[in-house]
Amino acid sequence: QVHLVESGGGSVQTGGSLTLACEVSGYTDSNYCMAWFRQAPGEEREGVAALAFDGTSSYAESVKGRFTVSKGSAENTLYLQMNDLKPEDTATYLCATGFIDSDSALRELGMDHWGKGTLVTVSS
Repeated sequence: QVHLVESGGGSVQTGGSLTLACEVSGYTDSNYCMAWFRQAPGEEREGVAALAFDGTSSYAESVKGRFTVSKGSAENTLYLQMNDLKPEDTATYLCATGFIDSDSALRELGMDHWGKGTLVTVSS
């Protein structure tokens, strides 16, 4: 059974940084895409960043240049380095996986497994 567990959320001030982590377990095949999504209260969920198994990455326009997605050396941990955080980045951040490319992942076209999320709060 596949499990995804996010960590690293917290509260920061505008301009601060946080690094989120998502540990994935239970896959027998490593060729899956890993992605970060976020959902603010009262808002729809949106794709933030995705990293395909071949290293291709995709980012939402709102986070380009500020967020960086990467994998750990063990390949089953996905990180999201978030710099220059803004109040509009406040949301629950969720990790998801699927056997698709990174662009499709950002549009939620085929994500199979989801974590429960970690809360990021950015104050002004």
